[in-house]
Amino acid sequence: MLTVWGLKTCDTCKKALKWLADEGIAHAVKDVRGDGVPPGELARWLDAVGWETLVNKSSTTWRGLDDADKEGLDAAGVRALLAAYPTLIKRPVFVSGKEVVVGFRDAQKQALRQQASKAGA
Repeated sequence: MLTVWGLKTCDTCKKALKWLADEGIAHAVKDVRGDGVPPGELARWLDAVGWETLVNKSSTTWRGLDDADKEGLDAAGVRALLAAYPTLIKRPVFVSGKEVVVGFRDAQKQALRQQASKAGA
C-alpha cells in the first residue's frame, strides 16, 4: 500500500490526497511532524532520491535556519537536520515498497499512476 507522508496543514498534501482518492489509489497517511519520521525511513528516502531532492529549500523553516546550518551540507549533516526539523522535508513523500516519490507535479502523478497499476491499486 502507498503511504503518503506530509503535513496536515500543507495545501499540496491536501491536493495530493484528494487526487489519490479521485484516482482510486489506496493509501495511508502519516504526518512528518505528528507521527515523526523514523531514522531508518528517512535514511531510505535519502538513499532513494538524494538529499537535494528531499530538502525543501523554499520552506520557511529553511529560510529561518542559520547560514552555518545551511553551508557545507552533506548527506550526514542533512540527515541530522531533517531529523531535527521534519518540516524541511519536501512534501508530500509517497512510499510504496522500495519506491519513493517526492513532490506532487505531473511527473510524480505519472509515477504514482504507474506504481498503482503495477500494484493493482
